[in-house]
Amino acid sequence: MKRRDFLKVAAVLSAGQALTANTPKVHAAESNLIQIALVGAGGRGRGAAAQALYADDNTKLVAVADAFPDRTKNSTAALVQQFEKQTGRVVVPPEKQFSGLNAYKQAIDTLNKGDVAIFASPCGFRPLHVEYAVKKGINVFMEKPFAVDSPGTRRIQAAAKLADETGVKIACGLMWRHSKAREEVIKRIHGGEIGQLIHLRGFRLHDGLVKGGTKPADMTEVEFQIKNFHCFDWAGANLFIDYCIHNIDVACWAKGSWPVSCIALGGRSEPNLKGESYDTYYHEFQFADGTHLTSHGRYRMNCFNMYSDFAHGTKGSAVLMESLSKAGTKLFKDQTMSKESQIWADDGKEPNPYQYEHDLFFDAVRNNKPYNEGHRAAEANFASLLGRAAQNSGQRVTWEQIVNSDVVLCPNLETLAMDGEAPVKPNTDGNYPYAVPGETKNVF
Repeated sequence: MKRRDFLKVAAVLSAGQALTANTPKVHAAESNLIQIALVGAGGRGRGAAAQALYADDNTKLVAVADAFPDRTKNSTAALVQQFEKQTGRVVVPPEKQFSGLNAYKQAIDTLNKGDVAIFASPCGFRPLHVEYAVKKGINVFMEKPFAVDSPGTRRIQAAAKLADETGVKIACGLMWRHSKAREEVIKRIHGGEIGQLIHLRGFRLHDGLVKGGTKPADMTEVEFQIKNFHCFDWAGANLFIDYCIHNIDVACWAKGSWPVSCIALGGRSEPNLKGESYDTYYHEFQFADGTHLTSHGRYRMNCFNMYSDFAHGTKGSAVLMESLSKAGTKLFKDQTMSKESQIWADDGKEPNPYQYEHDLFFDAVRNNKPYNEGHRAAEANFASLLGRAAQNSGQRVTWEQIVNSDVVLCPNLETLAMDGEAPVKPNTDGNYPYAVPGETKNVF
């Protein structure tokens, strides 16, 4: 199942709603109402807003913002319809439907301290949005990825540090960290049931190729690049980062550490692919003890599909993830991963992690529990940026190099205008320059 289709089904299947249904109402506001503002009103934003409303009975969506007016209007209408039988859950009048590149400020400014902002816009804007919210005392749910470059990732780190000091809650969209099946298999791995880890593998092979297309004559270059953010690193980080950050994060969770270096390959197999992105990736991350993580990504139609993660140890092996719609975690006594060698499997009673991450977050907001996933989100982002830097440069890149990089992909982000100068400019033939390993400079 595609993520968006899965979310539509999952929104009403939460096994975690009971977690907050009977909790005491101790929110700072006198009414105990938690107001929500959605920033980034695409499909993922609508899904996250719905999950936030399902997570706590005394929440209300009060503002919606997007760079584009039609998305603001359409997502608001869709959420009103979805919650039409629950009076008062979605109340977003026209004056609280904002659009434009500064709409995030208008939406956040409708909230009170202690309310919640959901950020699901292209991740090039994520540090700007999170920083503004945390400074105003607004709790944050931010979708992955979290930044497009190292300076932006350090801004997320700084916001997370400020959240620690002020009690602001931050949740991130790495939902597999809230999968019970994955928690259990990784607990068993950490307990030594398959011995010392020696190799981890992640696969994100599927269709859904993002070609980018041709810019319409009545659309500005900035608008085109934001609407096709997967094709432009300054706006969407990279197709590899957007998709494979989950695999990398789960593998590093199983390993209990972040990689120290990476070498990588990447290519463009689609002749009509627009923008900067590749559609085929291979990364080999190395950890301090010599263990390797290999990450495989390919986004082509009519090919073999696979979205799975595996771990191999000195005494056996493990399935960390079977597919998007089924955790299917297992342990084996050897490397064959056969039915005969299986020694443990999850029971299949998995709460929906997309919903459960919101249940936990809103429980923390409601009951003022410590909750800050911002630091881990930044580290997962650095690990993903490490892979992109290695693939685009053709070099072996170290953790220290990427964490300390000063390369900024959109220097004029805070003054960017829809009719202004675009961060990436097309060639005379209408195509965009992309990284050539061994030649492109200032990759990291």
